[in-house]
Amino acid sequence: MKNWKSSLLGLALLGLSAGTIAAPQELDRVVTIVNDSVILQSDVDAMMKTVRMNAAGQSQPLPPDSVLSQQVMDQLIMETLQLQQAKQFGIRVDDTRLDQAIAQIAKERKMTLPQLQQLLARNGISYAMFREQVRRDITASEARTIQVRRRINILPQEVETLANQLSQQEQQGVRYNISHIQLRLEDGATAQEREKVSDEAKELVKELKKGADFANLAYSYSKGPKALQGGEWGWMRKEEMPTIFADQITSQGKGAIIGPFRSGVGYHILKINSTEGLETVSVTEVNARHILVKTSVILSDDAAKKELEEARQDILSGKRTFADVAQSLSADPGSAANGGKLGWQTPDLYVPEFKNKVESLPTGVISEPFKTVHGWHIVEVMGRRDVDRTDAAVKNRAYRILFNRKFNEEAQAWLQELRAGAFIEQPEDANDQG
Repeated sequence: MKNWKSSLLGLALLGLSAGTIAAPQELDRVVTIVNDSVILQSDVDAMMKTVRMNAAGQSQPLPPDSVLSQQVMDQLIMETLQLQQAKQFGIRVDDTRLDQAIAQIAKERKMTLPQLQQLLARNGISYAMFREQVRRDITASEARTIQVRRRINILPQEVETLANQLSQQEQQGVRYNISHIQLRLEDGATAQEREKVSDEAKELVKELKKGADFANLAYSYSKGPKALQGGEWGWMRKEEMPTIFADQITSQGKGAIIGPFRSGVGYHILKINSTEGLETVSVTEVNARHILVKTSVILSDDAAKKELEEARQDILSGKRTFADVAQSLSADPGSAANGGKLGWQTPDLYVPEFKNKVESLPTGVISEPFKTVHGWHIVEVMGRRDVDRTDAAVKNRAYRILFNRKFNEEAQAWLQELRAGAFIEQPEDANDQG
């Protein structure tokens, strides 16, 4: 694509020069002007060849050439408008990224790159032209994404509503093995008595989430109908449960602790022991603590590593505690004030080197010093636990569905606005160029 005035002038001069030397030849010509850019006949021809090649590969019938040509022209106009937007944003697709995209195209066609190049040649498409088509497509797509994202607003209530609908669909026919603890409230209980029972229920939930045995706590504290069975209700579908239980179970999976929640008779805690027919998502969280030493102009790599090695030996020998060293030495102020503790986190939140270390390090072992982009660390994994993330996964899926739905709607609206505000002309004299 180029400035259309310069293009027309260049073509005219080329026509004069060629006419003085040899017989007239058909030259590339401008078929459409789009703002300050032009679409050439060669652009249309190249796109037509690509469309025909793709259709043949998928055994897809095509409309008559007159209809297909207009469809291709419409697509090129919209692509040109988006490329103009991309130029304003400074979007550029480098060769490395382009090569990766083309390699992916070949992979999707189950071809090697040489095989793809041969296919293009058989269809009269030069590899250089194909590369530029792909580059333009990626560039236009990025411009569209940037503009449309700004127009999308997803409310938390929308996500919650759709997540509940998805959960209900997924839970048809699902069976749950559940256990229950009930802390009773006597009729006429005072506000102080209600608060006391509420606090007791919250404390039990804390113990359960730390790994306490549910059955033991049910035997000791529950006043529910299954207390003598360790609180276990066995296998049930949601429609077979007491309504107050069913209302609390949304998309939680195996091992989930639910509650405390209140009814007319007191406070309740549920545990999902197992499920049948429900796809659950579980992640491993790591409870770690670390000490960070950063290098600087006055502290070299070797010096930082040596400082941590000495600190590690002091901790191992019992001269100092991990918490004391973290508070006095660590350059991570957030964790240093807490004795180096990072709390329960999924390893994916950490940089790759730190992630690999906490995933592989045995519990209770203090690592040798290792380096990340932040500096030199020693780390200790204090515990690991599997945590149900089914509920979060359903909400993430609901958000993606809403985003894709709104993106498609807003993209169409944006493209229509873009075209409505553009200068588009098909010059009659363009057909006479050359």
